[in-house]
Amino acid sequence: MITLWTFITSNLPDWKMCAQALISMLIAIGIYFLNKYLGSLVTKKDASTQKDKNGNEHAVKSNLSADYDENLNAIKQAISSNSDVHFREFQITVIHARAALIFVDGMQNEELISEYVMKILMSDTERDITGINPLALSTYLLENVLPVCEAYEAEDLHDLNQSILKGCTALLIEGMPNALLIHASNMKSRAINEPSSEALLRGPRIGFTEVLSENTSMLRRQGFSDDLEINMYEVGARIKRKLVIAYMKEIVNQDLLQEVRDRIGKINIDFVAESGYVEQLIEDNYLSPFQQTQNTERPDRVINSLLEGRIAILLDGTPFALIVPVTFGMLLQSPEDYYDRWLPGTFLRMLRFFAAFLALMAPALYISFISFHPGLIPTELAVTIIETRQGVPFPSLIEVLILEISIEILREAGIRLPKPIGPAMGIVGGLIIGEAAVQAGIVSPFLVIVVAVTAISSFSIPVYSAGITLRILRFGGMLCAAVLGMFGTILFFLLICGHLSKLKSFGVPYVTPFSPVRFSDWKDLFVRAPLPLMKKRPKMMKTRDKKRIS
Repeated sequence: MITLWTFITSNLPDWKMCAQALISMLIAIGIYFLNKYLGSLVTKKDASTQKDKNGNEHAVKSNLSADYDENLNAIKQAISSNSDVHFREFQITVIHARAALIFVDGMQNEELISEYVMKILMSDTERDITGINPLALSTYLLENVLPVCEAYEAEDLHDLNQSILKGCTALLIEGMPNALLIHASNMKSRAINEPSSEALLRGPRIGFTEVLSENTSMLRRQGFSDDLEINMYEVGARIKRKLVIAYMKEIVNQDLLQEVRDRIGKINIDFVAESGYVEQLIEDNYLSPFQQTQNTERPDRVINSLLEGRIAILLDGTPFALIVPVTFGMLLQSPEDYYDRWLPGTFLRMLRFFAAFLALMAPALYISFISFHPGLIPTELAVTIIETRQGVPFPSLIEVLILEISIEILREAGIRLPKPIGPAMGIVGGLIIGEAAVQAGIVSPFLVIVVAVTAISSFSIPVYSAGITLRILRFGGMLCAAVLGMFGTILFFLLICGHLSKLKSFGVPYVTPFSPVRFSDWKDLFVRAPLPLMKKRPKMMKTRDKKRIS
């Protein structure tokens, strides 16, 4: 018995190893329960959002009456505290009735209102309206008197006040039981320019602006199609903004379309300032560092995505549209790939994939080889690196962190500085800091080359936000390499691949067509196949019309 017990105890692992295994298991369990707790918070938020929306839908409405003074006083009581709201009262001489125009200063075209509304009503109109029934007066004015394009009737006081504050001009007439809302917007917008975040050598030179109507018209002007459908929504609990979703109704998957509508309907926030808010509120996994929607300023990119069965989301007040669903391969594609012939497009696309790998893994590989596996480096190169590192007082990790953090600070400073000096400051600052660090013996010249190649590689990624993700993850790879060497670098890369294989964007696997494998979609992945061979739309989208070329 004693011999058997001695045999068992001699084959048990050391207590330190057991403690490490127990700690690892507890960490995994803690991460699982933390993720479950955060998910329950999101579920509760969605439930409360639905409850609030149901409560708002049953709000009691207050209708306008035939009493002119009562209507005017009600409007003044509701919105006259705003100093930019103006009330212009006048007389309609033909019917001897009082009237009032209510508008917000600076949000309407005053010349149009004066010429085509006030001047016509205050003068002796050519049309006799003395015998018109007050109940039908608004309809008669719209159809026969007022030469304005956008005008409609309003009966609800709350909706009337909201429309005035949004930029419409309200017309009240004594005896008329409703009001007329005239849309004569005078909102200033910037000129249509080339997108600064997605510059191309070949392609259209137009980009979205901050005006939603201009953006939707740009989509329409890409080419006539009655298949393009645009649906309007309002988002924001306290400050409302217009939002549209655009899709090809004969191509898009109806389940995907319904999922997008449901997620937009669940948005409950005081104010949606930019499309980035929408992006964060509708994505599948908000804890993932990878973006699950693609943002773009280019109408041509949006139209091409719609023809693949995707859906675009445009928000008023921002030039950035969102495209869903998105895959990892889309983030490394540029519209220019399709405007050039297939050989240059394929070469540039493969170059971007290689650059993305360098942007993520180059510093980690440097630390692994220098600190743990110098024997894997060719002898002559190893001798050169050792000579350049003589006198450097820091380990490779600290050495890399010094340069990487300096590059990130310079990059951020170059963005925030005024445009005339920003690029020059970034280039000059990088050269000065790199040269000074080498001369001071803080870093080695070889590392300066590695960091410079890494930074340039991150610039080659077409989508800026995707480049930021790789820059953040790069630091995690450096820490793994500093602790475990090449094993830690490979483990880090496998963790990234495992996370990507599990991630989805609106039900579409993020790394498709890698996983699940769809070889037919590889024609537009690493290789940009000739256009005559790309006869079908991506299978991953499960489109209604599967043929691209008929």
